[in-house]
Amino acid sequence: MAEILAESTLIDAVKIEERDCPGGMKLGVITLDAPKSLHALTLEMIRAIDGALVRWADDAAVACVVLQSSTDKAFCAGGDVRSLRTAVAEQAGVVPNPQALAFFAEEYRLDHRIHTYAKPLLVWGGGIVMGGGLGLMAGASHRVVTESTRIAMPEITIGLFPDVGGSWFLGRMPGRSGLFLGLTGAPMNAADALYTGLGDYFLRQEERAMVLDALALAQWQASAQANSEQLDRLLRGFSAPATSLPASEVRANFDAIAVLTQAPTLPEVVAAIAAYDGDSVWLQKAAHSLAKGAPTSAALVWAMRERTRHMSLAQVFQLELIVAVQCCAHADFSEGVRALLIDKDNAPQWQPASLADVKDAYLNEYFTAPWTQHPLADLPI
Repeated sequence: MAEILAESTLIDAVKIEERDCPGGMKLGVITLDAPKSLHALTLEMIRAIDGALVRWADDAAVACVVLQSSTDKAFCAGGDVRSLRTAVAEQAGVVPNPQALAFFAEEYRLDHRIHTYAKPLLVWGGGIVMGGGLGLMAGASHRVVTESTRIAMPEITIGLFPDVGGSWFLGRMPGRSGLFLGLTGAPMNAADALYTGLGDYFLRQEERAMVLDALALAQWQASAQANSEQLDRLLRGFSAPATSLPASEVRANFDAIAVLTQAPTLPEVVAAIAAYDGDSVWLQKAAHSLAKGAPTSAALVWAMRERTRHMSLAQVFQLELIVAVQCCAHADFSEGVRALLIDKDNAPQWQPASLADVKDAYLNEYFTAPWTQHPLADLPI
């Protein structure tokens, strides 16, 4: 029988359960439950998830953890940027903004914990998985995608950059596909996730309840490695046939992406993508998104790719935190959220308005730490 833990009542948007399994073992289940916002993360939700993971890491009875949402439409559509924009506006000129710093620091700490979690952690990535949702999913040991999976890192549309570890996982995708996806925010399906390394298993969305029931009936052991292998076998047993997979846009357009991104400078790459005149509708839409996106965000994607190339995971998150709080201190973030999510006029006035106007001195402001002691200095390297 599933036990709803007491603290879950404090955060209605996150349900935390422990399901009894044979032999006295338990399955930890975290369910995001904010369907109106497509389970967009708030600071309170981040703290609830992280608290459960910390406790279960030290609980020998908890053999496996599942992170999911309560709906099929979305796993998590990202962070609650509306509230973040409001917080920034209320304390304009304060750098770092206290709420922005708390949100990003605790979000990245959670994402890092998922990447390094000692126990098997399954993320069910059905439906929309964007921004902060991908941050939760990317580092999990076992990642499920389904026929409804729609993944994207569309931060260029709101004056941010692909954070939540994006600087880490985009750089590890095949060829220069990660660079292209970061610059354009192009959407990915389940096949794309498998091809780029963001997903591990393709299951049907309708089988989620059956999978959780099977997990609760499994004979878990004291060994995290043995449990990880058992989870792998179970998920492979539920895997849908490869013939059910949609076509991978990234794979189909891999050669074209290589050509479009082969130039050694960002202006040349942006110009090549903008000039795309082929038949791929997916590439056409990607080019359009880049053209309408924030020029500074494009510059940040390029700069982060160069700066993080040889960094550890912890160092990547530490640098991302500096850039994220600086994004909140500059105009594009508030303007991008306004144009896309508040006024919805889709006509952002970016500052600077063109890539040519993004000078090195201005871009360097985004890499200037607004503190003497880094809030994530204690992350294990």
